Amino acid sequence: MDIQTLTVWIRTRYHHLKDRRDRGATSTELALITGALLVGAGLLVVAVRSKLMEKIGIINGG
Repeated sequence: MDIQTLTVWIRTRYHHLKDRRDRGATSTELALITGALLVGAGLLVVAVRSKLMEKIGIINGG
């Protein structure tokens, strides 16, 4: 997973959430966008963790 792509996707979804909230979107729409943000954040954590484990493996000679 590309960390930069995930970060841009999360930023886009966040701005979309703010715009929809300002326009008076329903709570269901906001919940769906928030759920997508949470999934994206989870994927970002997994991507960062895998990158770190890869780097640690290289440092430890693995």
